[in-house]
Amino acid sequence: MSSAVGSVGEPEEVVDLVRRAIHEGDFVPNQRLVEGDLSVQFGASRAAVRTALVQLAAEGLVERVQNRGARVRAVSLDEAVEISEVRMVVEGLCAAKAAVRASEEDLAILTGIATDMRAAVERGDVFGYSELNRRLHATVRLAGNQAVADAVLERLRGQNVRHQFRLALLPGRATVSLPQHLEIVDAICARDPERAEAAMRAHLASVIETLPQVERGTSGA
Repeated sequence: MSSAVGSVGEPEEVVDLVRRAIHEGDFVPNQRLVEGDLSVQFGASRAAVRTALVQLAAEGLVERVQNRGARVRAVSLDEAVEISEVRMVVEGLCAAKAAVRASEEDLAILTGIATDMRAAVERGDVFGYSELNRRLHATVRLAGNQAVADAVLERLRGQNVRHQFRLALLPGRATVSLPQHLEIVDAICARDPERAEAAMRAHLASVIETLPQVERGTSGA
C-alpha cells in the first residue's frame, strides 16, 4: 500500500495519486476506498478526497455504492473485451495518422523501442517488455496527433490496466506480440497508413483472442 506523501491540497492531486495507486495495483478491484483513510494516507482534506472519488467514478475507475461509500471498480472479462474492441478501432486510426504525421524524431523513438523490445524478449524480461509495450502504444498515439482519440484511449487504458498487466505476464505472450509490434513500427516508418492501421488492428484482435486465457489463469490461481 502506498504511504502518505505529505500535504495534498487540491482534489486534482488526490485524483492523480489514487489513479496511480489503482494502475499500479496498490488498490485492487472491489477494495473499499474510505474517505477518512485516504485523507490520512495522502495528507488531504476529506472534501478533496470526496471530490476526487467523484471524478474517478466518472472515469470508470471507481464506483460509488449507495450507503457503502466507494470502491475500486472491477472490470469483467466481457467489458475488457469491449474496451479492447474500441481500442482496436481508435488505435488503428492513431497508427494510420502516425504513418502520415510522425516526425523523424518520432520514427527514431519507435525504432529504438522496437530494438529494446527485441532485447527484452531475448533476455526474458517480462516487466521491461510490458513497459516498452506501453511506451510504444503511447508514442504511436502521440505521433498520430489525435487529441480526442488520445483522451479516449487514456481513459480506456485506465479501466483495463489490470487485464493488460495480467496479459503481459501470460507465459509466451511476449514472443507472440513482438512481431505484431514490429510490424506496426515498420508500417509507420514506411509511411503506409493502411498497413499501419491493419497491423494495429491485428495486434489488438490478438489481445482480444487471448483475454479469456488471462481470465482462466486468474481464476485458476
